[in-house]
Amino acid sequence: QLQLVESGGGLVQPGGSLRLSCAISGLNLDYYSIGWFRQAPGKEREGIACIRSMETWTDVADSVKGRFTISRDNAKNTVYLQMISLKPEDTGVYYCAAQRPSYVCSAYVAHEYEYWGQGTQVTVSS
Repeated sequence: QLQLVESGGGLVQPGGSLRLSCAISGLNLDYYSIGWFRQAPGKEREGIACIRSMETWTDVADSVKGRFTISRDNAKNTVYLQMISLKPEDTGVYYCAAQRPSYVCSAYVAHEYEYWGQGTQVTVSS
């Protein structure tokens, strides 16, 4: 059964860190790129990071560059989003999604991502 399951969200103070995980089953990471998106209340979904299939190439959006890092553990079929120096504006629901390699993951076009997780809430507040 194909599933993307996010975990690791929660409440954190400004300046804190979180590591999100996207556990993937039923899908071979060698053949899919994985992206992370987030959606804040009242705002559009925003693509923030992606990692290409079969490569170590990654992209991180300017809005989070220098603070967020994406990585992949193929043995565990899991993609991570390490977040440091968190700010209140990072608050939102974070989603991972899978995309076929014929697309450009860093364009963050949501409908080009075929499979999505259910999301995990991140709240940055004192």
